[in-house]
Order: sequence, then structure tokens, then C-alpha cells
Amino acid sequence: MTQVDFYVLPDTTLEARLTFACRLTETIQRKGYRLHLHAEDEAMAHQLDELLWTFRADAYVPHALAGSEMASQVPVVIGWQGPPDPAEEHPQAMLNLHPEIPEWFSRFERVAEIINQHQEVLRAKRACWKTYKDRGYPVKAHQLAGQEGRG
Repeated sequence: MTQVDFYVLPDTTLEARLTFACRLTETIQRKGYRLHLHAEDEAMAHQLDELLWTFRADAYVPHALAGSEMASQVPVVIGWQGPPDPAEEHPQAMLNLHPEIPEWFSRFERVAEIINQHQEVLRAKRACWKTYKDRGYPVKAHQLAGQEGRG
């Protein structure tokens, strides 16, 4: 059964949420997981693509946008439209930055959700928490105090 982890940030900005998403992506990738980074839309996917190159000067996270030539060759694929392409190696984890839970989330061993203190994000992710719990999935919260949004 899919394990769901919610990471709760004290910050309110989208920038802090995306920077933490990059840090978490690096951690997940270092642990050897193949990751599907699920963005809200194409603009966020491109923003994450750029940010993964710059969020930390000494970081390198091999990644590509879904549908690109490199997507089948890297451990982190950034998508926004649907489930991972069958041509890509099966990712074991998903980092969901979309306000809603994708219908296909249960194909992953692990799902991570990031909550910050922005009211729209709080509202959307509370609904996600309730949905996961109502369906019987194991859900765990990680309160992150003192995050500065930088790696």
C-alpha cells in the first residue's frame, strides 16, 4: 500500500515551497528512488526544471521534463498532465505539487505532499489528507520548523 508523507513548512511563499521540493527531490533521488515530480501545470514544471539546476550551487539532480528525449534516462521526471509515460522506467515515488491527488497515485510506493502556510495550499492539502485517510492509506506528517526556503 502506498505510504503518504506530508511535509509541513512554516513558510507562506510559493518560492519556499518549490525550493523545499527541490531539496526533497534531491534527498529522494539520493536514496535511489526513481521520482515523478507532479507539477500543477506546465509553467510550474518549467519553473521546477530551472530551479533544480540552481537551488543549491553544489547540487546535481539528474532530471527531465515528461515527454522529452531524456525522460527515460534520468531518475527524476517532471510532469503535469497525467501518469508517467510507460516508456519511462517505473518511478517508485511521486512528489505531488498539484492541488489535487492524481487518480493514479496508488501506482507509487511512496507519495510526498508539501504544505506551506498559504491559505489555498492549506485548503487543498487538507482535503488531500482527508481523502488519503478515508481510503485507508498510511499518512504521516512531518512538521518542519525554521526552514529558510534555501538549500
